[in-house]
Amino acid sequence: MRIMGLDYGSKTVGVAISDPLGITAQGIETIERKMENKLRQTLARIQQLAEEYEVEKVVVGLPKHMNNDIGERAEKSLEFAEMVKKRTGLEVVMWDERLTTASAERTLIESNVRREDRKKYIDKIAAVFILQGYLDALSIQNGQ
Repeated sequence: MRIMGLDYGSKTVGVAISDPLGITAQGIETIERKMENKLRQTLARIQQLAEEYEVEKVVVGLPKHMNNDIGERAEKSLEFAEMVKKRTGLEVVMWDERLTTASAERTLIESNVRREDRKKYIDKIAAVFILQGYLDALSIQNGQ
């Protein structure tokens, strides 16, 4: 069973896919769009990737505030998740993504990725962290 992880941003969506056993997450691409509210092509690409990788579930990052409140960004992520669910027909799970972008940035810095190149990778890496967090929680829940 493969699971897709999505890091939804105002201009990009980072995409990660689990291995068939649901143990590890790998970044596959960053979907870019010209305008935040134009999502038809983005949703079509997500559906295409879900079919290509035989995805059974989608995990979307929920950017909560540090005090656990849900702000405007999180509301947009919830709306996006609903659109993904309608478009793909797959189960969509929200996952707390606090600090994933900061962790992705730190990982890229530690890997000596040049500042101007980080924007290309940061959302895809954040999607990996979101999905890997979910996979790790599933593993613990299942006692593995």
